Amino acid sequence: MIRFYFHPTPNPAKVALFLEEVGLPYEAIPVDTSKGEQHTPAFRAVNPNGKVPAIVDTEGLGGKEARVFDSTAILIYLAEKTGKLLGKLEDRPELLSWLLFIASGLGPFSGQAVHFQFAAPDGLDYAVNRYRREAERHYQVLNDHLEGREFIVGATYTIADISAWGWLDRASRVRKGEADPLAAFPNLKRLFEAVDARPAVARARAVGKDHPFKKVSDEETKRALFPSNYPTAS
Repeated sequence: MIRFYFHPTPNPAKVALFLEEVGLPYEAIPVDTSKGEQHTPAFRAVNPNGKVPAIVDTEGLGGKEARVFDSTAILIYLAEKTGKLLGKLEDRPELLSWLLFIASGLGPFSGQAVHFQFAAPDGLDYAVNRYRREAERHYQVLNDHLEGREFIVGATYTIADISAWGWLDRASRVRKGEADPLAAFPNLKRLFEAVDARPAVARARAVGKDHPFKKVSDEETKRALFPSNYPTAS
């Protein structure tokens, strides 16, 4: 059984989609990051970094319980565990390269673009421009790579496409103010729409819908989500 710790945000959504695609049994455990539940000792024992997603596989390698944190690590672990959505062996170098491109570039710059456009104080125009333009540059790199390709790696749907989908789903926030945020990146838009139309996506989006996650962005929320912005007690 997989215990899946999540909040309805892009990185956990990737794991939810994989689990639904392959039909792997799992227990969804909500972690309300706006309330600071990611900072509790119980959750830090699962992910010392205090972030979602994270999983605990009660039937890990050799029958030993295993924890895995970070969405890319989880996707690789589960794909190897199940033997699904990994593509061909000869494409593994490309798969790892694009997974890390998303994990270290497209994802973080997208997240910072959203933060500085929606959460940071006004007046930080340099930061807004820096992160949004870098997110868009990563969009362009992936868009160019997809020219003449149906999927990111090889000829089949893989965890690379799932990983990209998680953040492309937030393109309207990354490219704030754009009526059609992926219009300038037609290959990327085609990939996103192809993944988003899969039946497993609707099931992944439904994970946690019945949980009353905190929606209000107040001082408690800011301290929970951005603790490094606040001095620690001496």
